[in-house]
Amino acid sequence: MTTTLPPGILAAEPDFGPPYEVPVEPVDLSAYCQDLFGTLSRSDQRRWGEVYVRGLLGVPGRKTPARISEQVLGRRAVQQIQQFVNQSPWPCGPVRRRLAAALSRALRSEAWCVDEVVFAKNGDRSVGVARQYAPSLERTVNCQLALATSLVGRHGGVPVSWRLMLPARWDRDERLRTQAHLPPQERSRPRWRYILEAVDEMLEEWYLEPLPVLVDWRGEADVAPLLRGLEARGLAYLVEASPSTAVTLPRPCAGSPYGSGTLTELAVHAVQHRKRMPIAWQDRTTARMRQSQVLSAPALLLTEAPHGGGAGARSAGAQPPQRPRHLVTDWPYGRPTPRTYWLTNLPGRRLSDVLPLAQLRALSGESLARLQQDFGLADFEGRSFRGWHHHVTLASVAMGYDTLNRPYRCQPTAVKSMSPRPGTP
Repeated sequence: MTTTLPPGILAAEPDFGPPYEVPVEPVDLSAYCQDLFGTLSRSDQRRWGEVYVRGLLGVPGRKTPARISEQVLGRRAVQQIQQFVNQSPWPCGPVRRRLAAALSRALRSEAWCVDEVVFAKNGDRSVGVARQYAPSLERTVNCQLALATSLVGRHGGVPVSWRLMLPARWDRDERLRTQAHLPPQERSRPRWRYILEAVDEMLEEWYLEPLPVLVDWRGEADVAPLLRGLEARGLAYLVEASPSTAVTLPRPCAGSPYGSGTLTELAVHAVQHRKRMPIAWQDRTTARMRQSQVLSAPALLLTEAPHGGGAGARSAGAQPPQRPRHLVTDWPYGRPTPRTYWLTNLPGRRLSDVLPLAQLRALSGESLARLQQDFGLADFEGRSFRGWHHHVTLASVAMGYDTLNRPYRCQPTAVKSMSPRPGTP
């Protein structure tokens, strides 16, 4: 069926290409694990890695070491699995790098999406646990908070980089740090630093092709350090911000000082001087065409206003962005104010891509929910920093395999019995 758009409506060009470079045949799990775990120095580590991944893929329900060993090996090997996950000193970085490379070769990823992941906890001994506010839940919970950076496209998302955010109390309590085996360099730091560390790893150590970075920043007050960090690295971004984010408002007349305001006030001011652009776009979750209005206006943070005094005068050392930054809003018909506010440095000619690109965050969120429900992300029982990173890495490896085989999958992966060679991880 041919869709005819009303006059004046700009169509966001949909991409109907396949989300996969479909392999000739399904990926063999043993070969996949041998490739990803090839950097592990010991053969028994590599084999226990495959055992654990098979368990995450095939064991129904809660994926504990007891259930994994019984169903994959046909016998109990709880101590060996716990030692491999919690204590064995194998590095996560090379495994994650190989996972990212395998996914990049096979999937048509369109962005890097950063999501908050909440691990609810009952006690207070697991690494990073505290009663803390979780922006994604909009409430305070006793939990671990992590950031997952995913390769995301129409296939969904697969997290390839993980950061566990440490509350400030974990800097002060040496007993907790010792019990969790926290490395000395691991300290509490701002959320934006964790994100920049992740993208630096993906760019400088993994040599991934740069893609636009998608972030939900509505729960954070100051967006400037994140935007400047991404701009300094030459990365495109689409950051959803709170309507109350502080920005510089245009001068009411020549010679008057710049004022301060919020994104909502900037949008209301902009709509008085420019038209909202009608746009038709494809809803990635339903494949239906939808219509909305997009408003775009230049956006300067308070510390980036041109010289001239007033509340928005530029602070010492602050520099304007190298690439023009825009406020882009999704302003549905009939609403007095926008529904969503984004800050982006995407070129003006690509602003019509904002709505389809923003929807990738929803697909990434759905994939993370599957990671928890189907691949045991939340089933980790250990308390150590090393064990936590091992487990989330192995869960990502399992989900990566499932994603690569999705074109061929007709039924859930069956558990295959295997017997690792003797030896402890």
